[in-house]
Amino acid sequence: MNLGFGEILIILFAALIVFGPSKLPELGRTAGKTLYEFKKGLNSVTKNEQPKKPSGE
Repeated sequence: MNLGFGEILIILFAALIVFGPSKLPELGRTAGKTLYEFKKGLNSVTKNEQPKKPSGE
């Protein structure tokens, strides 16, 4: 899914109409924190699943 500049503007304009200008910063912060926590959890899962090297070599 490849979003262009026009599509992003339409989405932001719709969000501005639906939520209003006072709620947008709060929604942005919440979305950023959610993405950060998701990436952090994903990295910890992939770090734990790395194959172990055999001992004895």
